[in-house]
Amino acid sequence: MLSDPKPRSLLHTREITFQGFAREDGLWDIEGHLKDFKANPFQTSTKTWQPGEAFHDMWVRVTVNQELVIKEIEVVMDRHPHPECTEVIPPMDALIGSRLGKGWRKTIDSHLGGIKGCTHLRELLANLATAAFQSIPGSFSDPEGNKPPLYLGTCKSWDFNGPVVMRVFPKFYQWKDKS
Repeated sequence: MLSDPKPRSLLHTREITFQGFAREDGLWDIEGHLKDFKANPFQTSTKTWQPGEAFHDMWVRVTVNQELVIKEIEVVMDRHPHPECTEVIPPMDALIGSRLGKGWRKTIDSHLGGIKGCTHLRELLANLATAAFQSIPGSFSDPEGNKPPLYLGTCKSWDFNGPVVMRVFPKFYQWKDKS
């Protein structure tokens, strides 16, 4: 828990949630939901949003296979501050066939960067990948067991030279890619 803060006033709240689901057809649905609220009235070109009223309420669902390739994508904007916001939904289909993993942020930017997309949806998409990694068993494993899971070497705990890899994946302790 954080320490007690200095006196302050709440201005903005963003809630983001991700959920991963196994489907009966062998695919996975990974969903992201983003909501933004202001603590004071907030004016846009078409509306005054009241304190606590979500002015962003957006959903993304990607359906992926075991290899994390996107098979389907659905985007819904229940609330958005400008009528033009929904124009970014159809271009999201450009991500179908893309793979969540290395280079995912570049893929998002190439298809939906700048005025082609929405900052908030790009944020959901970028972080949706980690929810997929947590949800899909074996998505980062080499079936033959000759290569380490892809998450090894990506943070302090999964350091190839560290105690966690030594305990959990002794085969890959102090591993060096020979390819």
